[in-house]
Amino acid sequence: MSSSDIFIGETIGTAVLILLGGGVCAAVTLKHSKARNAGWLAITFGWGFAVLTAAYLAGGVSGAHLNPAVTIGLAIEGGTEWGDVPLYLFSQLIGAMIGAVLVWITYYGQFQAHLTDREIVGGPGAQDTVKAVSKDAPGPVLGIFSTGPEIRNVAQNLATEIIATVVLVLAILTQGLNNEGNGLGVLGALITSLVVVGIGLSLGGPTGYAINPVRDLGPRIVHSLLPLPNKGGSDWSYAWIPVAGPLIGGAIAGGLYNIAFA
Repeated sequence: MSSSDIFIGETIGTAVLILLGGGVCAAVTLKHSKARNAGWLAITFGWGFAVLTAAYLAGGVSGAHLNPAVTIGLAIEGGTEWGDVPLYLFSQLIGAMIGAVLVWITYYGQFQAHLTDREIVGGPGAQDTVKAVSKDAPGPVLGIFSTGPEIRNVAQNLATEIIATVVLVLAILTQGLNNEGNGLGVLGALITSLVVVGIGLSLGGPTGYAINPVRDLGPRIVHSLLPLPNKGGSDWSYAWIPVAGPLIGGAIAGGLYNIAFA
């Protein structure tokens, strides 16, 4: 496939992934959203459907990697040229940032209402007001854009992201091994989306399962730049974990595939 195919497919596909995935987080989080407090099941299935939609959309154009960890795993496995890797990663990051901006536009009124509500940012009934408005601590809507741990433990958080990403990338690499190595075609997108749902339900509790560096980094950059009132910090001290963990996990998955399945 051409460089333009990779750029167009990965940019549009990743933008749709983040629009729908971040969109379900916004729907569940923000006041005056009809889906407010819908819960973890809504988020995990929402992200699964986001993967399904984006993969079907971009699959025929760029192969629908949509994730640097997948790109690295495929490069190690041999299915992607190393020379194409930088373009994949750049396109995915740009797409993720576009998707995050589209979430903000879609929920603009809800963001404004949520972040100016005295119960959220201060006043009677406010909880942890200092944390909510701190420039350094995670802000009250950062979870719509990026992931964060329930318990901050660097070793555990990093290990969780590595393990979850190994499951994802290995599941992608092994698709179709029972079909003479020809893959599953369009059915692969459905299988991958169900794997993402399973990871969210089983392994997402500790860190929010980034399992995709640009899914976390791109929206986090956008959060830091958007003119959101009382948005608080973007938690840059944690930001390296959902980038490094999935990249390590993708590389491990590629190596495991070559050892055990190739």
